[in-house]
Amino acid sequence: DGGHRAVIFDRFAGIKNTVVGEGTHFYIPWIQKPIIFDIRSQPRNVPVITGSKDLQNVNITLRILFRPVPESLPRIYTILGSDYDERVLPSITTEVLKAVVAQFDAGELITQRELVSQKVNEDLTERAAQFGVILDDISI
Repeated sequence: DGGHRAVIFDRFAGIKNTVVGEGTHFYIPWIQKPIIFDIRSQPRNVPVITGSKDLQNVNITLRILFRPVPESLPRIYTILGSDYDERVLPSITTEVLKAVVAQFDAGELITQRELVSQKVNEDLTERAAQFGVILDDISI
């Protein structure tokens, strides 16, 4: 299964829709170029400052383990580029956390931590899937 996949960029045809795995592959020098992606789970910490239902400032740091969907790599590279995680994760994390945390007041965030974590997990996983990213683990 391995840990890397490549998308082939062709100077004449653009990004090819096939994803190649690890191993020996032939390409035409100066015309084709592989763009290599790591498909193993990678950690990322995303700090977010948001407001609760009772207008208290809440400082939350999410730790996310993410990886791209291997079949979606050509679409991910075409739309977002090779730094897809820098573009997608901070914005969707902020969006989802602000929406979920605004439903609770400061006391409920502490007492109902499991419920908050579950809602963030469900919403964030669903939102990331739209961009071709799998979230393996989310911890608040």
